[in-house]
Amino acid sequence: MINILLFKNNVVLNMLLQLLHFSLQWMYVFLSPAQVFELRQLHRKTHPNKRDKIKAILMLNSGYSYEEIAEVLILDDSTIRRWHNQYISSGIMTLLEDNYIGGTSKLNKTRQQELVEHLENTMYLTAKQICSYVKKRYKVSYTVKGMTSFLHQMGFRYKKPIHIPGKADIEAQRAFIKKYKRIKRNKAEEDRIYFVDGVHPLHNSQPAYGWIRKGTEMVIPANTGRQRININGAYCIEDQKVVIHESDMINAQSTIALFSKMLIKQPVGKIYVILDNARYYRSKEVQKFLRGNKRIRLIFLPPYSPNLNIIERLWKFFRKKVTYNSYYEKFAVFRKYCLDFFNHIQKYKTELQSLMTDNFQLIQA
Repeated sequence: MINILLFKNNVVLNMLLQLLHFSLQWMYVFLSPAQVFELRQLHRKTHPNKRDKIKAILMLNSGYSYEEIAEVLILDDSTIRRWHNQYISSGIMTLLEDNYIGGTSKLNKTRQQELVEHLENTMYLTAKQICSYVKKRYKVSYTVKGMTSFLHQMGFRYKKPIHIPGKADIEAQRAFIKKYKRIKRNKAEEDRIYFVDGVHPLHNSQPAYGWIRKGTEMVIPANTGRQRININGAYCIEDQKVVIHESDMINAQSTIALFSKMLIKQPVGKIYVILDNARYYRSKEVQKFLRGNKRIRLIFLPPYSPNLNIIERLWKFFRKKVTYNSYYEKFAVFRKYCLDFFNHIQKYKTELQSLMTDNFQLIQA
């Protein structure tokens, strides 16, 4: 009987504590549902440097204390209090325009702007190198920590540059996009456009960025072999169809084999094939095959324009799902996982819908 009473008392106590928790939480609510929605939308569009301010306001509205928010955002609680007061008194836009940086720079505004312009055109590998440049140029000394803080305040982030072809022709890219849109607009309903290219995954682990606990190391075994899988592939945006052909090497014969599979996969209508300028695509064997198969029409990309071949995105997605941070001891197992990805491509339908679009990005050397 005593145990039953204790159980009932514990249940009642838990219910009271939950009610108290929700009551206290609602005491902190100062945003309407519409304001919460607006702040969440604004968070997506705001520069990363200012997103913490929006997070802080939303967390305050959810009942978190100044100290808890400061710990999560790695700030001091006085900063969170100042943001809160400024939001209450002047609104979110004024808060986001607040450029308070917590100290005085050693460089005046003219020199700051001059340094920013220099850094936009010259890449340094370390903050220490920038400290050396500033000391030599302006006779001003910075610590590495101080320079890192300054760079963050000026909107710089430590990341890799984007690797682009040095001979990219932006006008040729624009001409291709115009041609592509004309084909897409004028083609018959049963016609399809495929993007074609080859991929050569190597049987070896590929380390990639990932979340690893601070102070620890994550290791991935490496393979000693140098075996590759050679896959020639075609991707259709409209149907999310993938046609692949595996061979010892990608050449005229493997290209003809791929085209033959595409004809079977697409039994009616024209097939517009967008591809790069590899020599085997223009070979005599391929041209002879095309004369006997009028449904296939080749559309060549401008030179040095991998950004226009949408299947390149599929190869990157494939590596992310299959090869990055993954170890396959035996080549046969590695090959199976690679081919399974393409054979069960519909598994990734939702992810590919947003990735594999014909919103082309132009690049200029």
